[in-house]
Amino acid sequence: MKQLLLAAILALFGFQALAIDKAPAFEDPVQQARYERLARELRCLQCRSETIADSNAQLAADLRRQLRELMAAGKSDQEIMQYMTDRYGDYVLYKPPVAPRTWLLWAAPALLVIGGGIVAAIVISRKSKLPDTDPADPGLGAS
Repeated sequence: MKQLLLAAILALFGFQALAIDKAPAFEDPVQQARYERLARELRCLQCRSETIADSNAQLAADLRRQLRELMAAGKSDQEIMQYMTDRYGDYVLYKPPVAPRTWLLWAAPALLVIGGGIVAAIVISRKSKLPDTDPADPGLGAS
């Protein structure tokens, strides 16, 4: 019975180990490090919040294959990123560039914090202007 349970557990975890590319893309460690860095800079178009290095989606596997092909063709990092953004748009970049078309994206966190601070200040200001006692409470007003 223990062997059957152990086999089931190994099978469950074994499938997850096969999800991402196991073999290194390049034999040269410098090229492999470059490949891994670039794969972490590109977003999986299907998964939204994962890089192509972390995603096990078929589309991410296709993008990793395409990345390997571009690197093998001798393309520079900038040429690879330009090719990917020309083909898939800025969304493929895990960290989009700061440009006029992305200003709202970069400013959104600050705008939300400022907006929340304004709302909090208004609520606190209104609450501070309320009387300290509740006029509907008969026990406090009669002495």
